[in-house]
Amino acid sequence: MKRVNTFLIIFLSGINFTFCQQTNPIVQYTVSVPNPGLGMYQVELEIKGYHNDTLFFKMPRWMPGYYQIMDYASTLDNFGASDPEGQMLYFNKTTQNTWMVINPAMTDVRIGYTIKTERQFVANSFVDSQHAYLVPANTFLYVSDLLNIPVRVKVKKPENWNGITSGLELVAGSQSDFTAPNFDILFDSPILMGNLEELEPFYIQGIEHRFVGFNMGNFNKKLFIDDLKKVVEAGINIIGEIPYKQYTFIGIGPGLGGIEHLNNTIVCFDGNSLNTPEGRIRMLLFLGHEYFHNYNVKRIRPYELGPFDYETENRTNLLWVSEGFTVYYEYLMLFRAGLINENQLISKLEEDINALEQNPGRHYQSLIQASYSTWEDGPFGKQGEAAKRSISYYQKGPVMALLLDFAIRKASNNEKSLDHVMQFLYGEYYIKKNRGFTDAEFQMTCERIAGKFLSGVFEYTSTTKEIDYNAYLNFAGLTLDSLPDKTVKISKVSHPTTDQDETLKGWTQKKH
Repeated sequence: MKRVNTFLIIFLSGINFTFCQQTNPIVQYTVSVPNPGLGMYQVELEIKGYHNDTLFFKMPRWMPGYYQIMDYASTLDNFGASDPEGQMLYFNKTTQNTWMVINPAMTDVRIGYTIKTERQFVANSFVDSQHAYLVPANTFLYVSDLLNIPVRVKVKKPENWNGITSGLELVAGSQSDFTAPNFDILFDSPILMGNLEELEPFYIQGIEHRFVGFNMGNFNKKLFIDDLKKVVEAGINIIGEIPYKQYTFIGIGPGLGGIEHLNNTIVCFDGNSLNTPEGRIRMLLFLGHEYFHNYNVKRIRPYELGPFDYETENRTNLLWVSEGFTVYYEYLMLFRAGLINENQLISKLEEDINALEQNPGRHYQSLIQASYSTWEDGPFGKQGEAAKRSISYYQKGPVMALLLDFAIRKASNNEKSLDHVMQFLYGEYYIKKNRGFTDAEFQMTCERIAGKFLSGVFEYTSTTKEIDYNAYLNFAGLTLDSLPDKTVKISKVSHPTTDQDETLKGWTQKKH
C-alpha cells in the first residue's frame, strides 16, 4: 500500500508539473526598426509553455481610447511561424484579423511579421526616418487565452536614435526592455522612439511627471512646464489622490488629437503654438483634458469600458460622462490653476451651448444615442449632410456637466458639487469594487450626492427635449440671453440673491 501511494504521488506530481507549465506560459515580443526610411517595423513573438496543437493569433480591431473600428490587420505583412528549431509551421488566415498556426508537436512557438505604416495619426502606428510611434493594438498579436498573463517587450531602436519612451514599466537595469502585467496594460501603453527631447520633470507629492516628445518646436519650456504643473495639480485636487507611480506626456509631433492611457497620454504637440496667448491656452486645455482622463474614463469608467473585448465594439451610453465631463473639467482645471479668468471660463461654456443650439441634430439624437453610436458616427457626430441629424457628446456633455453641477449645488445648499460625484465614483467603483458603474449607478450617485432626485436633468440625456438653461443657470445668478445674431450669451443677473451669490462663489472658488 505504501509503495502504491508513493507511485501515485510521483505520478500526480508529474501531472501537476505539466499543468503548471501549461498555465504559466511566457510571452515575449521583440520590436525592431531595421530600416525606418521604409516606413515599417518588425515584430517577433515567442510563446513558451503554451503547448497546444492549434493556436489562433489575433490582431485587435480597435485601441482603447479611440472608439472606432480600425483595420489594423491590413497593415500586417510577411507572417511566419516556426518551432524553436526553426522548422516552419503551417498557418492560415482564417478571418480578417486571425491567423491559425498548426503545431502538431505542441512545442514552443515563434511568430514573425512586418507592420507597414503610412498615415501619421494618434490611433495608428507610424514610422519615418527620425522616429517611430507604435500603437500596441496595431503591433502585438495576441492569443485570447493569454490576455491575463505578464508580457515582456524588447525594443531595438536604430543606433542613431537617442531614446525610447512608454508608459510600460522598464525591466530593472534596462532602458529598452519593458514588462506589462497583462495585455490590457500592454495595449494601453504606446511606445515612442527616435530623436526625442525630454523637458525638465516636475514632481507633485513626490510623484514624477515627465514630458517627452519628438519635434516639439521652439517655446519657453520652463514657463510651459510651470503652467502644466499647475493644471495637473488642479486635476489631482478634484479627486484628491494620485493613482500612478509616474506619469508621462508623450508628444508625437505636430498634428491633431490625443489619446489617454492609465499613466501616460499620447498627444499631437507643437510647442510653437504656445507662443501666442490663444495658442497657449488652447494647448493647456488640450493637455488638461487628456491628463484628467487618467481619472475620468481610465479609472472612473462606465461598466462596459473594461476589461475590453478587442474583437468588437465596446459600446456604452455614457461617453457623454467620460468625454463631456472631461471637457467641463479641462475648463475648471485651467480656471482653478489661475490660467484663465471667470469670463474666459464662462465663455468656453457659451461656446458649447452655442454649438449645440446651432446644430439641428439636437432634435434628432440624444446624448445617450450619440454615445452608443459613436462607433458609426465618429466622436464628433456624423459628417456631411448627415451631421444635421446627430450631435457631439463633446459639446452637449460639458453642458450637462454644468447643469448637474449647479443642480447639485442648489439641492445641497452649496455643500456638494459635481466634484463630490467624481470623488465618490472613484472611491466606490474604482478603489472598492474595481469595476465600472452602470447607467443607473451613475444617476443614483448624482442623486445621492445631491440628496434629491435629478430626473429633470437626466431627461436631457435620454431625450431630445429642449434644455431650459436658465432653470439651472439662475441657481448661480446667471442667465442665458439671445442675441440678434442668433447666438446666446451667459451674463450675470443684476441683483443676485444671497443663495445665488453663494452658489456662484462656490463654483468659482479656486481651491476645492
